[in-house]
Amino acid sequence: MNSIDYAKILAPLLLAQGWKLALAESCTGGLVCATLTELPGSSDWFERGYITYSNQAKTECLGVSEELLRTFGAVSEPVAKAMAQGAQINAGVDLAVSITGIAGPSGGSEDKPVGTVCFGWAIRNATGENLTTCQTKLFIGNRHSIRQQATEHALAGLLQLLNN
Repeated sequence: MNSIDYAKILAPLLLAQGWKLALAESCTGGLVCATLTELPGSSDWFERGYITYSNQAKTECLGVSEELLRTFGAVSEPVAKAMAQGAQINAGVDLAVSITGIAGPSGGSEDKPVGTVCFGWAIRNATGENLTTCQTKLFIGNRHSIRQQATEHALAGLLQLLNN
């Protein structure tokens, strides 16, 4: 399944719940937002997207602490979690997804090679409590492929979250 297929499945689920979605993207640079807004009527369930490519943007737009960035690095589950929570809170939405990673071809290290991408999914449950889950994946391929795989994984994770 490709990213637009995921979006077509997600849209009616979000509409049925009356939920709005926000995105916080780094390495995908707005690719997820672009995919979602390909669908007519997406304004009924898509609230906004934050493209926070730099650490400064993550701090200013999403409230990610500089200490968190220094301690764990921008490509980490703690930062992905803070990004998702920041997007959810700032946008006032039920759901938020974050993506931060190394799309390459440079920028990787032994600990975090090119293709390392961290995700965060924040959801407000039935009792009003905000829950956030995170995951790290290693994608293989060129920059375009890694960004596309990350987009698809973010949407697949959101679909899985909504189906639980």
